[in-house]
Amino acid sequence: MILDPIFETMPKAQLTKLQVARLQNLARLLDQRSPFYRQKFLKIGFEPRDLLRLADLRLLPFTEKEDLRDHYPLGLSTVPPNQFLRFQASSGVTGQMTVIGYTKRDLYIWAQLMARSLATAGVGPDDVVNVAFGYGLFTGGLGCHYGAEALGAAVLPCSSGASQRQITLMRDLKATVLCCTPSFALYLAELAKSMGLDFRDKSVFALKTGIFGAEPWSEDLRQKIESTMGITALDIYGLSEIMGPGVAMECMERRGLHIYEDHFFAEIIDPVTLKTVRPGQLGELVLTTLTKEGVPLLRYRTHDITSFQTEPCSCGRTFRQVTRFMGRSDDMVIIRGVNLYPSQVETLILSIEGLTANYQLVLDRVDNLDALDIVVELSPERVSSESEELAKALARLTKIHLGVNAKVTLVEPMTLPRSQGKAQRLVDNRAGKM
Repeated sequence: MILDPIFETMPKAQLTKLQVARLQNLARLLDQRSPFYRQKFLKIGFEPRDLLRLADLRLLPFTEKEDLRDHYPLGLSTVPPNQFLRFQASSGVTGQMTVIGYTKRDLYIWAQLMARSLATAGVGPDDVVNVAFGYGLFTGGLGCHYGAEALGAAVLPCSSGASQRQITLMRDLKATVLCCTPSFALYLAELAKSMGLDFRDKSVFALKTGIFGAEPWSEDLRQKIESTMGITALDIYGLSEIMGPGVAMECMERRGLHIYEDHFFAEIIDPVTLKTVRPGQLGELVLTTLTKEGVPLLRYRTHDITSFQTEPCSCGRTFRQVTRFMGRSDDMVIIRGVNLYPSQVETLILSIEGLTANYQLVLDRVDNLDALDIVVELSPERVSSESEELAKALARLTKIHLGVNAKVTLVEPMTLPRSQGKAQRLVDNRAGKM
């Protein structure tokens, strides 16, 4: 369903005109109210009147997460503190956390964009949406919550804990939509099975749609979730620094995520040269907020790796699409000169019958050389006597397709830790080992 046809199907020429106007307003706002950006503008001799077309944006500097950290908590804001109605923050797993403030207008726009995202997934007022993203400072839970309510759908705000109770409520309240990380969806399916329940049994569960994000996931994992839960699985994208979930959403055509270009201007750059890549080429997504009021950001480097689709989508939306995210440039690891993303290994794991989507990549140094151990759980139907052949098969595929010699360790079901939020796919033990 197209919720906002005026914008979502806007002709390209009209959309470009809207984007230029909003970029010009943004440049003036930052010049007048942001000492941080004003200093950057002065350094390169830029004035807001110099921004006449979209291509002129490339003359302006990038914004990094470190800029938010260095000006913690709200040094990049453009409104007085008393105009903020809510604060959200990144987890701060690596270094200083980042805090983003939202004005009343920011929260309204966010709710509307999340309503647009849910509608894109076919969600309507008759649905019951189980929000199993984390609530609190993490943007996932509250973003989906207020978006569903703005759409008129009922909300089951379970968050990511109390999983058995959550499954019971999904059954008894006939939840039709699940919003969470893809790894948590599989965990719920495993747990339901241990309770003697099956999400595929539609006489018991009404679940039909899953909206998953917050971590990279492969097409193979999508198929695994769909076959295990009997649902349609769709991808949603966002990040707390820009807004939260609802920056981009996959439509039912499932060939990429539509970026909401009326609110975010997107570029894809080479993370090394920082130059714009050719259409269809992989690179790092860079986003500029066009309508954000509290903490607007200019050319923010997301470090998420994707590419633009080169063909228009048959759904009728004119917003550009990005392909499924491979991972983050800072999640990429180099094993003896080979660049590797966890999602690439995930695809190989799921191509082998008998292995599950529960895995970890353990990096170490052995005799001064990088070593990779792929630790994967066997499916419950398999017996440990088969593990040697399955391990050899995965090691062979890893060498052939990724060019990496890896050790493969297969473990019993339910051995690896389960995450209530983002799955920890990478364990790097190489620090300090030379």
